[in-house]
Amino acid sequence: MRRWFRRKKEEEPQPESASPPPAEAETAEDNAPLSSGPGEAPFPEAPDAAPLDSSADQTPEPLEAVFPDDAEPRKGLFRRFRERLSRSREALAGGLDRVFAGRREVDAALLEELEELLITADLGVETTLHLVQALKERLQRRELADVDRLKAALREEMLNLLQGPAPQEITTRPWVVLLVGVNGVGKTTTIAKLAHLERLQGRTPLLIAADTFRAAAVEQLEIWGERVKAPVIKQKTGADPAAVVFDGLAAALAREVDTVFIDTAGRLHTKVNLMEELKKIYRTAAKKLPGAPHEVLLVLDATTGQNAVSQARLFHEAVGITGIILTKMDGTAKGGVALAVAQETGLPLRYLGLGEGLEDLRPFDAEAFVAAILG
Repeated sequence: MRRWFRRKKEEEPQPESASPPPAEAETAEDNAPLSSGPGEAPFPEAPDAAPLDSSADQTPEPLEAVFPDDAEPRKGLFRRFRERLSRSREALAGGLDRVFAGRREVDAALLEELEELLITADLGVETTLHLVQALKERLQRRELADVDRLKAALREEMLNLLQGPAPQEITTRPWVVLLVGVNGVGKTTTIAKLAHLERLQGRTPLLIAADTFRAAAVEQLEIWGERVKAPVIKQKTGADPAAVVFDGLAAALAREVDTVFIDTAGRLHTKVNLMEELKKIYRTAAKKLPGAPHEVLLVLDATTGQNAVSQARLFHEAVGITGIILTKMDGTAKGGVALAVAQETGLPLRYLGLGEGLEDLRPFDAEAFVAAILG
């Protein structure tokens, strides 16, 4: 099957929506002016960091509940996925129950009905055909004696699709993570949640406000920075985003932080000039800190369904995406898009957004995800 992309490097930001703190969604906003020109803008003086606020304390969820590594916490992870992915489960598991009802034998007609169901559940044509073909081969080998075995085989094939490479091992400090995506997918709130996870692991995060186009974007990130106790490096609205990144990385080196998260303006993946701006940010990070950015995470809104796949393809071509974050999974019946994105791009899923709270961004777990959507 065809993989649309495989490693390339560079991309460009687009305006995100403004919506202060807690909400996965951010208001959509479109393109803003950007610096054109092939050369890099001169870098202004080092910006100020947002003051840390010791007040907005929250009682964090125990670390093992977020990063489970034994039986009990893992049960909690499965339960959380099951609760938050209920709409996707109703669409897929409920559909499977209807298709399988009263059927004792697995035949070509049943697989055809299954194919229709998977497509309507937003798995996409290519991913659905891949799964159904694998099931047909099992049927020919007489491995699918009944519908229970068919459902078990479907689960296995889905798991195979989602088993991506393990996250990169953190080998340097600071570890720089660039977040990109279109308008309104929730990049700013996702950055805050990632910083919160860093805090839970005892690491020190720093945030760079490189979305200098959207009104109130910097203020929004500062509010989140105060909540998660992470300093924010910023400049005035309209500043060159690449210059903000340059100064932010200088501050990160000086303060010896562990992790840097770069917030970029939302940008339509079809806008070539904005994608070029994103490539400039990438080059600037690499110039200031060789090897940076160490990760480029694409934030996708799960409610957009198959459109998320085309976004992933074009962003990957621009800046070499290393992982995907799917947000708003709790509010959609289109959870099948996770399989489509993984299958059609070859990119690993890193996190799922399961709600609006700081604790609701979860490291992706293929087994828990498949169990949640298949029931």
